[in-house]
Amino acid sequence: MLLREPMSCTLQVRDGALAGATGRYVKTLADLAGLYADTAAYEAAQARSGDEVVYEVQDVRPSAAAGDLIFGVTRMVPGKIGREYFLTRGHIHAKADRPEIYTGEAGRGLMLLESPAGDIRIVEILPRTVCYVPPYWIHRSINIGAEELVMSFCYPADAGQDYGIIERSGGMRRRILDDGAGGWVAVDNPNYRPRSPAEIDALFAVAGQGG
Repeated sequence: MLLREPMSCTLQVRDGALAGATGRYVKTLADLAGLYADTAAYEAAQARSGDEVVYEVQDVRPSAAAGDLIFGVTRMVPGKIGREYFLTRGHIHAKADRPEIYTGEAGRGLMLLESPAGDIRIVEILPRTVCYVPPYWIHRSINIGAEELVMSFCYPADAGQDYGIIERSGGMRRRILDDGAGGWVAVDNPNYRPRSPAEIDALFAVAGQGG
């Protein structure tokens, strides 16, 4: 059996750079159309600076084999669309029974989590906070601070991502807004469409086939 070589990567907390990363992608404001409640505010912001990078991901993928790991770092800039804080697209794992770990490195953020049935959990992410995302939970990162939010992450190499699950439900069940007093508030998303029992059963059934 051919063994892979051990390795290390250095994380620069100040700018979220991961020395030794083999993959990188960015999401600009223009890439995030349809995610924010205030459409007019989004369109105005996009017209001003649609090429602004909202978040960047760098990662290392040693292999796609079951039992291996992908690890990396996410860097999110601060900002809002109307009262809604900058956020990531969010996803559930394509093999939904795969978990994930996030560790806060710099800044202040939230992990917004939603179960297939629509239950909401919110975990505050601060430096050295370790957030465990259990199997079957949809998750989205949100920068609620005035500085860049930097998080490292690690998840099973065969997990994959399903971004469409949020879009198909009209967004996540809650949105995170500036409360006007230096904090945040979670409000109901009026466009949210609950998943049917059949959709939920299918999600668990497909995930169970992942091995």
